[in-house]
Order: sequence, then C-alpha cells, then structure tokens
Amino acid sequence: MKILVLGIGNILLGDEGVGVHVVRHLEGGGPLPQGVEVLDGGTGAMVLLGPMQAADRVILVDATMDGGTPGSFQRLVPRYSSDYPPTLTAHDIGLKDLLDCYYLMGEEPDVVLYAVTVAEIPDLDLEMSDALKEAVPRVSAAIREELWAMAAEPMV
Repeated sequence: MKILVLGIGNILLGDEGVGVHVVRHLEGGGPLPQGVEVLDGGTGAMVLLGPMQAADRVILVDATMDGGTPGSFQRLVPRYSSDYPPTLTAHDIGLKDLLDCYYLMGEEPDVVLYAVTVAEIPDLDLEMSDALKEAVPRVSAAIREELWAMAAEPMV
C-alpha cells in the first residue's frame, strides 16, 4: 500500500506554511512505515494530481481559518471542495479544485485532512507564530501514529 503525506502551504507567509513545516518535521523525525511518501506540495496545483493518483491513501496537511484556537488541529475527511474548511491564500482555489478533480476522475482511495488552525497571515514572514511552532510536532506525531496504525492494518 502506498500512502502519500502531502503538506500544503506557502512558507513565505508564516503560519500559512504549516503544512510544509509538518511534512519536513515528519521527514526528519525518524523512520516511517514502508510505502509512505512525504511530499512538500507548496502552494498546491494540478501538478499534485499525479502523486495523489499514484497513492492508495492521501493525508493532506494545511492551514485553515476555521475560527478555532491557533495551533489547534482537526482530522477531517473532505470529499469535495465544499467539505474543505476556509483557507487563506491563492492555493485555496487550486487545492479545492485538485480535490474535486481527484474524485471526479473516479479515484476512491482514502483522503484525510489535518487542518491546522491559524489566526491570520502576515504579508511576508518566514517565521511562524509560537502557537504554530508548537503545533508542528503535535500534528506530526498524530500523523505518524496514524501512519503506523495503517501499516498494521491487514491487507484486503
């Protein structure tokens, strides 16, 4: 089974880049189960459709403005763009279109979203807020736990 962990975000906009920071943390945090690919998806685009189609399961990580406490996160299962919480920048349209295209092409693997709450995004800032810096290892640990649980599942 091939599992893709795809971090989305723009690291030039501080907290908005949290998805990229999470996948980088995953890559540097020890071994992952066999068949796991970790990918920095940047600001998203249709170019990510290929890696998603090649995976049996996809875990997306992205910043959202859902009104929660900055640094909190939730695990969601979006089906179409209408299921995706509000995001912050231009990648919002591209990623939502990507999800819709993915499912409209008949793809049926599991797609999970780890939505990390941010408060606001500065114009340009390479630094994340303290709340998001603290969230990165927590989100990474939750994903790592899910990946190892998936690896333990019997093949059907």
